[in-house]
Amino acid sequence: MKIHPTAIVEDGAALGDVEIGPYCQIGPSASLEDGVVLKSHVVIEGRTQIGAGTVVHPFSVLGGAPQHLQYKDEPTELVIGANNIIREHVTMNRGTASGGGVTHIGEGGFFMTGAHVAHDCTVGERVIFANNATLGGHVCVGSYAFLGGLCAIHQFSRIGEYAFVGGCAAVTSDIIPFGSAVGNHAKLVGLNLVGLKRRNFSREAIGNLRSAYKLLFSDQGVFRERIEVVRQEHGCCPYVVRVLEFVETSGSRALMTPERSGK
Repeated sequence: MKIHPTAIVEDGAALGDVEIGPYCQIGPSASLEDGVVLKSHVVIEGRTQIGAGTVVHPFSVLGGAPQHLQYKDEPTELVIGANNIIREHVTMNRGTASGGGVTHIGEGGFFMTGAHVAHDCTVGERVIFANNATLGGHVCVGSYAFLGGLCAIHQFSRIGEYAFVGGCAAVTSDIIPFGSAVGNHAKLVGLNLVGLKRRNFSREAIGNLRSAYKLLFSDQGVFRERIEVVRQEHGCCPYVVRVLEFVETSGSRALMTPERSGK
């Protein structure tokens, strides 16, 4: 363990074999696993768990109280998985009692300067948040998603796994897994083909997804009928099945769709 003499570690904090740099402040309910590195000027508040190997850069604040008017200092949590890279000025808030009590970050993510994760969000594994990407409360982001710089995700939205959100996009509806969304307000513009190729998806899998996308968002029939057509024609592809499961669990949430021609 290596703790700089200017750092403040309050009694009760649970520390593994960690490195804490100058002027960091660690609260009494924090838990840092082996290999965690806090570069300098990092603040860890509340019931915050940080997984092994995570590196946090200067002026980040993790586990701050949720920005929610109904929050009354209940004992809620922020749980961060292993091997994340959290760059300068990133903020991640604890959950709220009414929202389940936990904000959860998966493993292996890269959160660039100024990114913000609000209360009660769930973020998957190996995501990338570019500079100043921002989540409202209760947002769910699937694994391997990429959020472009300065994008803003409206509260309660769902971003599917492997999805791409363009820079400066304003997202107010759910984005299907493997989808690509750009604009203000954002519209679905196709599949995240670059991301799929980088992740070594097979030609067959990409072909199934492209065909399913065209069927799902065609102008023929009603949406429920198109879902069944996709299921019949591509139900053997597990990636297409994941898209259909995402669509069918949307509840009252609006699903992002492509912009129709002529608009």
